[in-house]
Amino acid sequence: MNKSSFTRLTALCILISGSALSLNLFAADKVRVALGDVLSVETLGVVIALERAKERGVDYELTSFSKEELAIQSLITGQSDISIGSPYAVIQKTKVPLKVIFQMSRSVFFPVAKKEYKGWKDLNGVPIVFHGRGSGTEAFGNVMAKMNDIEFGQVSYVSGSGNRIIGMMNGQIEASIVDLANKNKLLEMAGDRFHTLPGLDEWPSDELVFATEEWLANNSERANIIVEELLRFWREVNENPAIAEEERLKRGLLKDLPQEELDEVIPFFQEAADAGLYHPTGGTREAVKADFEFFILAGQMEGNPAELNVGDYWDFGPLDAAKKNLGN
Repeated sequence: MNKSSFTRLTALCILISGSALSLNLFAADKVRVALGDVLSVETLGVVIALERAKERGVDYELTSFSKEELAIQSLITGQSDISIGSPYAVIQKTKVPLKVIFQMSRSVFFPVAKKEYKGWKDLNGVPIVFHGRGSGTEAFGNVMAKMNDIEFGQVSYVSGSGNRIIGMMNGQIEASIVDLANKNKLLEMAGDRFHTLPGLDEWPSDELVFATEEWLANNSERANIIVEELLRFWREVNENPAIAEEERLKRGLLKDLPQEELDEVIPFFQEAADAGLYHPTGGTREAVKADFEFFILAGQMEGNPAELNVGDYWDFGPLDAAKKNLGN
């Protein structure tokens, strides 16, 4: 072997071994994802996206927390790498270096109440139950209260729309804000006792995907892959809602749920697509400005929406990269 061939072979071996080492380290270091909700039909989409990212070498570990604030706290304390929730108020009030990277869902929520409450005015002084403190459901309720010039009675928190529906069926909750799937379930089971109240015309962000600035700086490739798979699935499900059930069956997801809940996968994603729950852009700078207006009106943020800087809350790098790869 001549010197030139030996040099090229040595360089190739170094490249291969270096790549293998990088892949091994990449695979061994799981991305710890904190979900401030229960695993359900509603959260199936993010699990599918994570499974697809795993096939591309980004392994993950998903932890479901009983409260959204616990999921956010786990990120702040370094127990997780990525969290899903509503972090705007935390970012503004604590100055914690967090950045949103994807709009997972919009606030397509449904106010539900006992039929004796004909409208929002009738809920003045009535106890209400939200998903969690600082959650999108609480923001939604606060905005509707301001718009209708009322004040709720005692405010309580029960994580998971399904759990709040159970509370309503058992006579423990008189009014709440729930997601699409559980609104349908409530009206199907007890439409003679409960109904929906008018909601919002424009939907702000509900659950967002976010991480610390440090993690994003050190894991840009993994962040890009996760966001790309989220955006890919969101676009697919808007075109063909049945893809959610196909992917669930293919990957054996949510196997512990009762069959009656699994039967709702396709209807849920069909209605979600029709309602615009999962926006195919994954978030825009204009949408963030609209979020500022909503959360300030809800009392969760402060200041003039026009003066807030989008870059203080979002890192659009991963989403811009995903759009470039998938096509805008």
